[in-house]
Amino acid sequence: MNSENQSGSKKRRIPSVAPWVIIALLLLNFGGFLYLYQRGEEQETTRPSPAARQVSSIQQIAQAIRAGQVKSLTVQGDLLTAVKPDNTSLTARKEQGVSTVQTLQLLGVPGDTLKNLPVVVEEPPVQVNFGSILLYLGLPLLFGYVIFRNTRQSSGSHASSNFSSLGKSSPRVIGKAGDKEQRVNISQVTFRDVAGAEQVKIELQEIIEFLKEPGKFVKLGARVPKGVLMAGPPGTGKTLLAKAVAGEAGVPFFSISGSEFVEMFVGVGAARVRDLFKKAREQAPAVIFVDEIDAVGRQRGASMGSGNDEREQTLNQLLVEMDGFGTDTNVIVMASTNRPDILDPALLRPGRFDRKVFLERPDVHEREAILNVHARGKPLAANISLVELAKMTPGFVGADLENLVNEAAILAARRNLTIIGRAEFQDAMERIVAGPERQSKILSEQERQVVAYHEAGHAVVMHNLAHTDPVHKVSIVSRGMALGYVMPLPEGDKYLRTREAFEDELVGLLGGRAAEEIIFERITTGAANDLERATKVARAMVTRYGFSQKLGLRTFGEEQGNPYLGSLGEMRNYSEEIAQAIDQEMGQILDAAYQRAREIILARRHHLEKLAASLLEHETIERPAFEAIMA
Repeated sequence: MNSENQSGSKKRRIPSVAPWVIIALLLLNFGGFLYLYQRGEEQETTRPSPAARQVSSIQQIAQAIRAGQVKSLTVQGDLLTAVKPDNTSLTARKEQGVSTVQTLQLLGVPGDTLKNLPVVVEEPPVQVNFGSILLYLGLPLLFGYVIFRNTRQSSGSHASSNFSSLGKSSPRVIGKAGDKEQRVNISQVTFRDVAGAEQVKIELQEIIEFLKEPGKFVKLGARVPKGVLMAGPPGTGKTLLAKAVAGEAGVPFFSISGSEFVEMFVGVGAARVRDLFKKAREQAPAVIFVDEIDAVGRQRGASMGSGNDEREQTLNQLLVEMDGFGTDTNVIVMASTNRPDILDPALLRPGRFDRKVFLERPDVHEREAILNVHARGKPLAANISLVELAKMTPGFVGADLENLVNEAAILAARRNLTIIGRAEFQDAMERIVAGPERQSKILSEQERQVVAYHEAGHAVVMHNLAHTDPVHKVSIVSRGMALGYVMPLPEGDKYLRTREAFEDELVGLLGGRAAEEIIFERITTGAANDLERATKVARAMVTRYGFSQKLGLRTFGEEQGNPYLGSLGEMRNYSEEIAQAIDQEMGQILDAAYQRAREIILARRHHLEKLAASLLEHETIERPAFEAIMA
């Protein structure tokens, strides 16, 4: 989101005449130096000749006075001028801070001689040195302007770089009240731009109605939710939904990240929270959106630090602003997080974040709707079916689908095409799932044969199992870290899995190793990733899902992590005997799966050899050709 508060940006804008000001100040200083230089030259040319004025030492003047060769003495500050009877003069400077009489007496001039000597004291002439004035004025002005300009720029670019703006928040604002141009921007994101998530839209509809007509709820004595917490996997559209709520209601939208509240100075985060809510109340009704609120809303007391650190002070101020003494009902706070499990309970209680909206990965119909939004305005080929694309992308979220369409458009442009075809979407999906194609990876003929039989073993075993997904593509083209791959695609979304499905998945994962051992009578490191995945599946069957008859209906170990971001480890809560039993049960499950894979390879060896030969010739086999070979 690139929108900024236009009125604020105008205040911080540096005038366009700034370069001319600097040039003028530089010319002013250069003129001062030039004037001083010319003044010095004029003084040299207008200086009296030595015949009329002799520059001598103070001792020579004292000697002339003692000899009676001086008829008058003129004192101008520290400058002494002794005039002789022939009207010639001797000029010298005395020491500063000592009077003329004391100076001459120290040099041996008698006091009686000084009493009889006419002495004229004159004020030194005042000379206006325009060069010095220019320098004294120009240099401070130049340095002052540079400091002023840097201060204005730093405060405009980042609020924390200037001490005067440490307590000021800098949210991105869309749709400031009274600004017609901003109101046009806010209408660009509405629920029409958010595909899928229909149930979430229904839950957010009451927030929109309150922002539009708060009086309707107040008359009935209803308390409108003050906060909406949106949780879900990354890329499911939490920020987009918050924009759409403000767009549907036509109210200002203040967006800020949770990490922007936390600073190295204690009290700055709390001051920014107060400033943010103050700005929102000035333009109420409004929506405040805090992205990644877990950066500031972590559970208090969970860390090893003190309980009075900067982050906890910021959280306390946020709690007070949402439901404290100075609360109001015309500002809605929306927040997003990928980790709702670590948030402080005080944030989640009624009166603060009253609504919890959970966004899940879209199903096939929602993926089709999302693809329709992102494919809008793009030239697609006539044979492109978004329904098929939605079925080919299980587990993809909105961000993944947007990236899929964008990658397909990039590939079409690189291939100098005018439309985006099926091949571009297929290559884009494989690029996202398996990584970019590694054309520089050149294998020997023997290694190509091993990879071909390995991938053919996976495909043949999966095809002959009842609870596995259909094989969509088999390839021995290197992508990412894989030398080859088999791409199974489910016919539809699955939310529950049976024990038989897990067992068949293990058999399919071990099909490549079984094919290598049967065909070449030796094994390679090509099955390393397959074994790692199979081990995780077998452990989950025993410790998480209760599929072990020996260990019974119990889970073992507590996973430390987040349901959206994956596991971060396991906390062990069982004995060594149970750990040994788990290992034995996992070994039996894996051994049984490997034995089934060997049996299928031995029974379908002619299919395996035919598929491997086709892979060595064509490198990639699509589903129709694969099913023809299997028939």
